[in-house]
Amino acid sequence: MAQYDTIRSVGVNAGVQIHEGLRAHMNKVYGLMSVAMVVTGAVAWGVGTSNELLSIFRDTTTGQMTILGWVAMFLPLGMVFAFGALINRMSAAAAQLFFYAFAAAMGLSIAWIFKAFTGVSIAQTFLVTAIAFASLSLYGYTTKRDLSGMGAFLIMGLVGLIVASIVNIFLGSGMLAFAISVIGLLIFAGLTAFDTQNIKNSYLEHAQAMDQEWLGKSAIMGALNLYLNFINMFMFLLQFLGNRE
Repeated sequence: MAQYDTIRSVGVNAGVQIHEGLRAHMNKVYGLMSVAMVVTGAVAWGVGTSNELLSIFRDTTTGQMTILGWVAMFLPLGMVFAFGALINRMSAAAAQLFFYAFAAAMGLSIAWIFKAFTGVSIAQTFLVTAIAFASLSLYGYTTKRDLSGMGAFLIMGLVGLIVASIVNIFLGSGMLAFAISVIGLLIFAGLTAFDTQNIKNSYLEHAQAMDQEWLGKSAIMGALNLYLNFINMFMFLLQFLGNRE
């Protein structure tokens, strides 16, 4: 695997520096992700607990979305595609700012959960998600098994999941929604381990170059991937563990 090839190709001192750099890189990835989670949570709570603000996006009586509600729902998806297309032309600072703007947009799109579910069940689901995410990410970081083989399979499943989710917005099938939740939870659990290993291997493959601009953008992209895995796992688990108002 990449980490062993890289370490064998350098001296002992350089190898120690690479490991120290890897720890710093992973800490930055998790730090960026954590800040984004705080931004998302703050926006979601601020909008979701205010009938005046939430009514801009949803009818608080019927739950039907307004035009702005539809915009808020699809805005994060559009921003993700735009981010992937533009990041190579952005500075690391601009990419980080865009990431936090995306996190705010995500908070806006999921604010409705504070109206639909009890606060206690949301907190409990978040805790369960955090424990599961930490375990899966730790496995991805420490395992010697190469997880790259399942990456293409998971991405294909993710594409199918997105298509099915969009279709079910119009169908409103409870059976399909349940299947999407189960399959989606498994896909994002797998992606958490896969993405963590990929972040680690990508750093080690570029460790000798130590391009600070690349490292900054790589940390942001890694944080974005892990953030998306966490949010989606949380939302799918909420369908099973959340107590509705």
